[in-house]
Amino acid sequence: MATAWRISDAVSLGIHGAAYLAANPARLIKAKMMAGDLGISEAHLLKVMRLLATSGLVRTARGPSGGFMLAKPASKITLLDIYEAIEGPLEPLGCLLTTPKCTNNHCILEGLPIAVHRQIKSYLRKKRLSEAARVYGGHHAQH
Repeated sequence: MATAWRISDAVSLGIHGAAYLAANPARLIKAKMMAGDLGISEAHLLKVMRLLATSGLVRTARGPSGGFMLAKPASKITLLDIYEAIEGPLEPLGCLLTTPKCTNNHCILEGLPIAVHRQIKSYLRKKRLSEAARVYGGHHAQH
């Protein structure tokens, strides 16, 4: 069981990649351009974009004029949608103290792990991709 909650590199790439697409709506964006602009590995980005495409969040087109774009408006996509497309359901936190003898039946921290899990899930469920895309402001991909 996990000891603390951490966003994986894949989820981080997924959120940044989807936000980049949201900042460049209604056009196909090439993975190479997106990876270069975001300063990330193109190969890793492609794996993550495929997961988002499989879940119906991203649309893909092959060929020389192909690329990626959002499959639906950014205002209809939550950060939880992206997280779960990549990692699966958001699981509750495990023991935060990592004490070998702890049985989780009588936690010293009582309901803290569950409360933190609920707060994280609530935040990710409420936060829309359109809001996250504001980080990229007026940044538009150049062809």
